[in-house]
Amino acid sequence: MTTTIANPIYDIAFKYLMDDERIVKILLSALLRKQVVGVTTRKNEVINATRDYVSVFRLDYNAVVIGDDGREEHILIELQKTDLPTDLLRFRQYLGTQYMSESNMVGEEKRQHALPMVAIYLLGHRVGTIEEPVLYVTPGVEDYDGRKVTQGIPDPFVESLTHSSIIVQIPLLHGKVSNHVERILNVFDQTRQDTQYPYLINIDEADYSDNEELNLIVDRLRAAGATKEIRDRMNQEELLLRDYVDMGVEMLRQKKQLQEQSNQIQEQSNQIQEQSNQIQEQNNQIQEQSNQIQEQSNQIQEQSNQIQEQSEQIQTKDSQLRETIKLLIQSSIPINLIATRLNITEDDVRRMASNTL
Repeated sequence: MTTTIANPIYDIAFKYLMDDERIVKILLSALLRKQVVGVTTRKNEVINATRDYVSVFRLDYNAVVIGDDGREEHILIELQKTDLPTDLLRFRQYLGTQYMSESNMVGEEKRQHALPMVAIYLLGHRVGTIEEPVLYVTPGVEDYDGRKVTQGIPDPFVESLTHSSIIVQIPLLHGKVSNHVERILNVFDQTRQDTQYPYLINIDEADYSDNEELNLIVDRLRAAGATKEIRDRMNQEELLLRDYVDMGVEMLRQKKQLQEQSNQIQEQSNQIQEQSNQIQEQNNQIQEQSNQIQEQSNQIQEQSNQIQEQSEQIQTKDSQLRETIKLLIQSSIPINLIATRLNITEDDVRRMASNTL
């Protein structure tokens, strides 16, 4: 037989469930794997004050548990629940607040130590690719060689500076139940959401009828699901959730569109840069050709200057030769003798002499 209960992943249903001290003890005992014999809710001023659907629902407790040695231990429990992925900084900031709070210190002045703290995270999303639904993260104490230190542990000073964590991946709480905590948390199984009203969960009575603790939890959530005020508030929460998801989808669409535009702009910029590089390369080639032409022009000019210089030298020598022939003829020296002395022909002597006389 199927029964309908309020979905405890919704804040109002979870708060209603945790307002029952007996259920708080049952849930915390299952998670801590220790018997919780006393629990007191601590003041939490930030609990669900403004719900923006990326905030975190928080509950803090001072709990008395039975330790492994059978003695009572006082511990601080910080429980945080979120139904959507959120910034890790939110969790870290809240942890920092707990570490800084003087109310978490006990003992005499100068000999105070902090209450051992356990942080519990109920996540409505998965953590990476980890497949285990419930994770226990405990600090260990080792020496330099990696050997576990047991003497004197636990120590108030060490415990004041470290804390244990329990991480519950709600999306993995379905299918085969392999231990006590998974059975207690089975009421969070989101695969059993009602098809019409996701803030309700349909469960089989056979899954809990033989378990007194589960009966208590189911009865409490059944009462929440049957209360009009709670159902209305869960419905409002669902509508806000849908709006947030739709907004997230739209933001992703716009982000994708902007990324595509950015890629197009970058591609155009790359093309322009490539064209600019080609133009610069052509300009470099033109400049190189211009330099070669200039160099050739300089060589031609140099050759021209050399030719001009040689021409002037020839003209000078020719003029000097003519003057010499003119003087020799005026001195009545025979033309054949002049030709022999100057190593030119007699015709050259007569031609040059005719141009000068």
